[in-house]
Amino acid sequence: MKVLKRKHAVIVTLCFMFHFSAACMNAEAEETVFAATTLDVYLRQAQTANPELKAFKARYEAAIQRIPQAASLPEPMLQVTHFVESVQTRTGPQENIFMLSQRIPWFGKLRSREDLASAEAEALWYTYQDRELLLAKTVAVHFFDYGFTGEAITLTAKNLDWLVNLEPIIEEKVRGGGDINPLLRLKVEVGRVADRLASLKQRRRAQSARLNALLALPDDTILPLPTLAPTPPLTFNDDALMDAIDQNNPELQMLSRRIESAEARQEVARLVSYPDLTLGINYIQIGDPAVNPTTPDAGNDPWGITASLKIPLWFDKNKAARAEALAGRLATVKEYEHRANALKADMRASIALLEDATRRLKLYGDELLGLAEQAVENSQASYETGRTGILEVIDSERSLLDLQLLSWRAAADAWKQRVIIQTLANQSLLDLATAENNNE
Repeated sequence: MKVLKRKHAVIVTLCFMFHFSAACMNAEAEETVFAATTLDVYLRQAQTANPELKAFKARYEAAIQRIPQAASLPEPMLQVTHFVESVQTRTGPQENIFMLSQRIPWFGKLRSREDLASAEAEALWYTYQDRELLLAKTVAVHFFDYGFTGEAITLTAKNLDWLVNLEPIIEEKVRGGGDINPLLRLKVEVGRVADRLASLKQRRRAQSARLNALLALPDDTILPLPTLAPTPPLTFNDDALMDAIDQNNPELQMLSRRIESAEARQEVARLVSYPDLTLGINYIQIGDPAVNPTTPDAGNDPWGITASLKIPLWFDKNKAARAEALAGRLATVKEYEHRANALKADMRASIALLEDATRRLKLYGDELLGLAEQAVENSQASYETGRTGILEVIDSERSLLDLQLLSWRAAADAWKQRVIIQTLANQSLLDLATAENNNE
């Protein structure tokens, strides 16, 4: 019976590179305006179109514009006084007084405010980079889950086709007087596999919707299904990855700039206790000296120079400002230490999960899948010769399908953990792996 001779492709070990073969694995897939099936296109689309990422970039650009504002002197003040009733003086009636003044902050105040604005802008730049990495990680993780769903749909659909094609053969045996129980069990299995396939297709729609949101695509777009490409396993230098977190992780870089910002805020708070100087010039407009026209300097407009100091008299307020700045810096330092420990713990966890996924891939690809295929062939041969029933054939087919799905699940897990490691280290893990292999 040819229907029982179906060959199963052996799942080879998959791991650790970012090149994907483009394939549309579902013949019923809808037409889509976004036809890409490779991760690099997904990432470029997310980087250029995701509105949340654009918002973070706009916040950084806004912060850049605050630097020249912080470094500039306060705006000068022009004051005009007009006498509704002129004041008569010896040289004539005063009609208008013009005063131009400029407040000059104490030495170092402008520089410290500029340093504060600059550190805050740099922190927002690394925040933007961190969100960019987080977006890339989220897109990639959903991409690999989407790829696994595609493989699961393909394998489950093949299994369902095999069962459906087997049904007429069993029915023929029942009509010839055979036992009806195998046919009933087959119909139950067909229903079970059909239900799994329907759930997988609905899962595909849900995963496509999540990817559409990340890629800023229309919500009714059904993305084509990608596949993973087989690659050899790679090893990594754990110490190099930990060092990369300290040196390259944008979240820690952002917190480092926030520490600098807190230090600049401390300096600003310290300089609040120093007075600001205000310099000005007064000009008094004198009217026609009709009363004493012969008085010396009659009718001349006098002018003068003024200087004033802001007195930082409220010591408790200034002391509280310094204490606030100190506490803010301490909080940021402790947050940096906490996040550094948490990120390194995440790195160790991802490395362990990656090693486990690699182990499962090797187990399934090198051992169990081959044994399961051999069991299928043996059960098919035994069924053809009448030495076993159809139930054993169905069970062996079910076991093979489950192992194939577990193998693809392990492959997807390996891809996802590599993405997480890359985003934590913020550098090419392929270069790290090459360096590690050269040292061996």
